[in-house]
Amino acid sequence: MKASVYYGKGDVRVETVPDPKIQDPTDAIVRITHACICGSDLWFYQGLDQWQSGWRTGHEWMGVVEEVGSEVRNFKKGDRVLAPFAFSEGQCEFCGKGLQTSCIKGGFWGGTNDGGQAEAIRAVFADGTLVKIPPEVENDEAVLTKILPLTDVMSTGHHAAISAGVTQGSTVAVIGDGAVGLCGVLAAKRLGADRIIMLGRHEQRLAIARQFGATDVVTSRGEDAITAVQEMTQGGAEAVLECVGTESAMQTAIGAARPGGGVGFVGVPHGSEKINIGRMFMSNIKLGGGVAPAKAYIPELLNDVIAEKIDPSPVLDLTVDLNGVPKGYQAMNDREAIKVMVRP
Repeated sequence: MKASVYYGKGDVRVETVPDPKIQDPTDAIVRITHACICGSDLWFYQGLDQWQSGWRTGHEWMGVVEEVGSEVRNFKKGDRVLAPFAFSEGQCEFCGKGLQTSCIKGGFWGGTNDGGQAEAIRAVFADGTLVKIPPEVENDEAVLTKILPLTDVMSTGHHAAISAGVTQGSTVAVIGDGAVGLCGVLAAKRLGADRIIMLGRHEQRLAIARQFGATDVVTSRGEDAITAVQEMTQGGAEAVLECVGTESAMQTAIGAARPGGGVGFVGVPHGSEKINIGRMFMSNIKLGGGVAPAKAYIPELLNDVIAEKIDPSPVLDLTVDLNGVPKGYQAMNDREAIKVMVRP
């Protein structure tokens, strides 16, 4: 089969690799119908993560079950499924607490594991990981496109909103106009935020932010952005969503937070380890978040997508086939696309 493989900075290729096979009785083989390129994939694409040549790429995917292992009980051949970006056994303490990204036997798609930017995948721990798409929408392409962001960016935006403490009537600031930040706007709106301030610079993305529920936009950066949010809110936002992962984004998030408020950080850390602990201490600002347990969030978000209460699909603004994956990476790296959908 064909799959996307990383070879080095700016070098992702589509190659022929061995077909996936059942190796453990808890495995399933899934034919991939939809996948994505993620903004976090750009870290290794830009050579900023310690990835190795030959690793597989892609952690967001949906597809149709082709084969199941002897111990798989919840899925059968022909089921249409989506997968959170992390796989989990479903039996450990942390899975039981809804923290599947900390599963003792779990991991993430891609790297040394099979990746989702491929024609098929070996889905380990199928029962603990996969989510079945209801039969009434399994052949509705428009709905499937709306569901696809739940594999990562919509669930991650929701995690940021939950971690920041967004509630009915909240004033929210969102740092970052990538797919996660935009989905964070949608998540905050879904949770009842009254005012949502989007911090970004690209008009196409800001237009989607407004469509998702942003009431205000700040296009400045750094201290100027902090000052703008502080002045607009007369003291800072009650909940701030940090959706980038850089030091400057985290500093902006903490600086824009209201005393007693919260910051939900979900940007993959690349320098954001340096935080303004002094301001957090003096202003009683809470910090929460981390890698999103998408498996825990997908059921409720899936119900809302099917009920037409939310639609995160506008973040998918470019579609490529599997052979077009390298061009998709380049388009996202050049900020010509927000998020690329891959149709193998």
